[in-house]
Amino acid sequence: MHQALDQFLHYLFAEKHYSAHTRQAYTRDLKNCLTFLEAQNIHTWLEVEAKNLQAWLAHGHSQQLSAKSLQRMLSSVRSFYQFLVKENLASTNPALNLRAPKATRKLPEALHVEETNFLLNSASNDLLDLRDLAMLELTYASGLRLSELVQLKLTDIDWQELQLRITGKGNKTRLIPFGTNAQQRLQAWMNIRPNFLRHDHPFVFVGKTGNPLTPRAVEQRFSRWGEMHGIKLHPHQFRHSFATHLLQSSGNLRAVQELLGHSDISTTQIYTHLDFQNLLKVYESAHPRAKKLPQQ
Repeated sequence: MHQALDQFLHYLFAEKHYSAHTRQAYTRDLKNCLTFLEAQNIHTWLEVEAKNLQAWLAHGHSQQLSAKSLQRMLSSVRSFYQFLVKENLASTNPALNLRAPKATRKLPEALHVEETNFLLNSASNDLLDLRDLAMLELTYASGLRLSELVQLKLTDIDWQELQLRITGKGNKTRLIPFGTNAQQRLQAWMNIRPNFLRHDHPFVFVGKTGNPLTPRAVEQRFSRWGEMHGIKLHPHQFRHSFATHLLQSSGNLRAVQELLGHSDISTTQIYTHLDFQNLLKVYESAHPRAKKLPQQ
């Protein structure tokens, strides 16, 4: 069982080119499953039945794991068995028809346009601040995921067309424009980037040691900027804000889907709920027959 699992994890790395974060999640989920099955005296993947995996999920639920975690765990096992069937290491996929509990879909919190401008109009001569401002501006300008920001390479930037070539989830590539404000911030960083380099490498954003920034380091820097401006800030908020502000202005859901790199438009539709909430607030504050009457 361990050997087959190692084969699958190598497959994710060598052939699927999944990110380190995704591979770690698969590793954690599948090793958890393996430990549970072995405790049930199951010692080959061929022995596993749907009821065994259902018991594993029930055990996770008893450990107060969230519905989202249980969904991810089931997805990991389902993908693993697809690999086993393909490699003739299993005849069927016992996870195929299982269903995890539905997760409550939490609406993302977007920044107000005024808050966004307040943050992005910051000025500083500190070298690291100039780098941070380039990251902030580019994340908002192009709606980048955190993983896409840290993996951005010099060759991914088309300065003439003001476009980024982004490799997102599932190794899918998309082209995203960025504006002149992002161009200026990014150029300012590129001018001082050589001051940080200890050796040549292709990544755009580096730290004090000259090594590529980690996702955790970027989160800490974004959080710092938020604290400086009295805002709780996370990189994903800028992606949410990008989508929300663009949808409010254009109403073009399909275009926002393409820019975000969502394979399923239902994922993008969450922003229509945000947009409706904003419209509802405007309606209630502006329509003369919508205002609440004062309490008697």
